[in-house]
Amino acid sequence: MIARSQTSIRKDVYQRILELGTVSKAELMQEFALTSSSMTRLLDDLTAQEIIRVSGLGSSTGGRKPILFQTNPTYRYLLGLEISRIYSTLALYDMHLNLLASTRWKMDAGMTPENLVERAGAEAEQFLAEHELKSERLLGIGVGSVGPLDQEQGVIRQPEFFAAPGWNEVPICELLENRLGIPARLDNGSNTALLGENWALRGRSAQHLLYVHAGIGLRAAMMSEGRLIRGAADAEGAVGQMIIATDGPRFEGRGNHGAWEAFVSVRALEHRVRNQLKIGRPSVLTGRHPDDITFADLTEALEADDALVKEQFTEAAAYLGIGLANLINVLHPDNVVLGGPLIEAHPLVYETAVATALKNIARGRQYSPVFSLAELKENAVAAGAAFMLVQEWAVQDLPLSARSI
Repeated sequence: MIARSQTSIRKDVYQRILELGTVSKAELMQEFALTSSSMTRLLDDLTAQEIIRVSGLGSSTGGRKPILFQTNPTYRYLLGLEISRIYSTLALYDMHLNLLASTRWKMDAGMTPENLVERAGAEAEQFLAEHELKSERLLGIGVGSVGPLDQEQGVIRQPEFFAAPGWNEVPICELLENRLGIPARLDNGSNTALLGENWALRGRSAQHLLYVHAGIGLRAAMMSEGRLIRGAADAEGAVGQMIIATDGPRFEGRGNHGAWEAFVSVRALEHRVRNQLKIGRPSVLTGRHPDDITFADLTEALEADDALVKEQFTEAAAYLGIGLANLINVLHPDNVVLGGPLIEAHPLVYETAVATALKNIARGRQYSPVFSLAELKENAVAAGAAFMLVQEWAVQDLPLSARSI
């Protein structure tokens, strides 16, 4: 049984109901050291505050059917914001991560921090107006951003490859709180995407979950027993510096020679295809200036089964699988979720990466990780950032009744 102090028991029970989806009093009694009358008072109290609600009756082998409880998804609402190098996404959710509204905009040369905050504020006000909600109903805004970050201070430190100026040392949480008048919380995008995907996988026994995102760069995050694994510093993109081949290239003159992202990233793929076109390799892209070729052009060529582009995607996917195998051999997740523009570009990428990883991991009799594509796709970062607020609120801020347990 789980023993907790009176001041935290309500929060723990709420969190458990949230995790289980629907649950009876008897099921909660098996996990918490409370008397039957105390548990009844607690559930009645949370129901009266509309924090949880009765969701129906369970099955019974005899006697009265048990009442089932679930958390109330409309007790409050959440904003989730993704800040990436290519685009940003703002979305409105209820507390079960049901998507109510979303919008996306390009991170072009004019999208400075000040302009982004103003855009997010204006879009949030539009969301509230469309759903006839007051700002008081918002629990806050969660932000998933490229790093490096100072999560505790809510600051984006020195991110690379932003088109607009001014993105060094940005107190993004302070700016958003001043504009929106609600709490703001920050984490790196791979961690928030992992939170979102973990929610999507609830009920599927994902105890040790690895999330890998392949896009402009490579990002990864790991969760064990429901907890994010964090290091001494926010180094979200550092996984891309894992050395795959000691005699490999040093991409764009940066980082390690033979680093993972030198083989597996949108920028690396664009670079390799452009070089192949410059030496005269035939392709449906022939005739265009190589330096004008973008990732969108590559995905179209791949759909057209262009031999050159297919070759390059297959090579990138194989190297993706090698890096995955390295991570899996160290971390031993039971579930591996893959997302990001490169992985989502074509089934070839996912299938090749998984097949390569499976060939190179140390699998015992009882260990074989389950691979899956990210379910939330382009919304994973924003959804997980929003859910971060629910987790924090459930642990810290759940209202307590004056009645004693």
